[in-house]
Amino acid sequence: MVQSINFVVLGKQEIASEFGKKGTESDLTLYDRKESDIIKTWVIPNGFPDKIQPLFQAINLAEYIIFHVDKLDKFTGEQIIALDSLKKEKGILSHTFDVDESKLNMMIKGTVVENYIKVEQDKIKEEMDKLEPITNNDPSELLIDHCFDVKGVGTVILGKVTNGTVKQYDNLKLYPAGIDVLIKSIQMHDDPVSESICPARVGLAVKGAKPDEVSRGDVISVEGAVDVKTEIELDFKKSPFYKSDIAENQGCLVSVGLQIKAAKFSSISPLKLTFEKPIVCKKGQVAVILKPESTTIRILGSGTIK
Repeated sequence: MVQSINFVVLGKQEIASEFGKKGTESDLTLYDRKESDIIKTWVIPNGFPDKIQPLFQAINLAEYIIFHVDKLDKFTGEQIIALDSLKKEKGILSHTFDVDESKLNMMIKGTVVENYIKVEQDKIKEEMDKLEPITNNDPSELLIDHCFDVKGVGTVILGKVTNGTVKQYDNLKLYPAGIDVLIKSIQMHDDPVSESICPARVGLAVKGAKPDEVSRGDVISVEGAVDVKTEIELDFKKSPFYKSDIAENQGCLVSVGLQIKAAKFSSISPLKLTFEKPIVCKKGQVAVILKPESTTIRILGSGTIK
């Protein structure tokens, strides 16, 4: 069985080209390489820092973080806060020669990044090769990041198996739409396979859904494995770096998995968010509240879904 490991490369994103071959390219760009029976994928949020959204989507596609810091600015600060709010505890930290290590240590103090494995930049690959695949046997679930129409094939979905195993001819559901989909075929690293085990990156040819019915952040899973909601309550913690007040009916964007959805604060205490369109979520999943128009920090705060 082919295994998979997924990384996100932050800071100096260009180093991803040293690790793998470039594949899918949008505001998220993927590189991959197959080593014996392990497929390794590196995703970079190349739409960041212009937009905050790709940063959260890229981090949510990875089990492991590679953070190669090349400058100490507000965008480095945003990446540190993003990693901490998403509780991404497994990572490798390095920096370029011109970064002041003592200042970097001050920036990461008290965050998950403080506990990353610290290496010189020429040792990143060596440390990365020691990391093991992380899998589980939970009910089948796949997170979608791209979808398009292929002539002669139909709807093709690219994404990551986040739980369990997805098999050819599985009948699953596309959420939040609730559409029935049949998995016609599966590819990993351009090779056809009959099944793919979490956390595999896959290309699926599916029957039952058209590309315009599929969005980034949608989930394909067994029925009942996820919730579809238009309101959520959070165990919320506001970021100490976000200085503005929040008020009822104020608008924001919310990051849950790969979804970035518009919402309003329907209640401040307890903190409740009402969405314009339904979201796919689970109890205990982290939701991060974003204010893309903010001129300082764009991350308002985060919390787990109750």
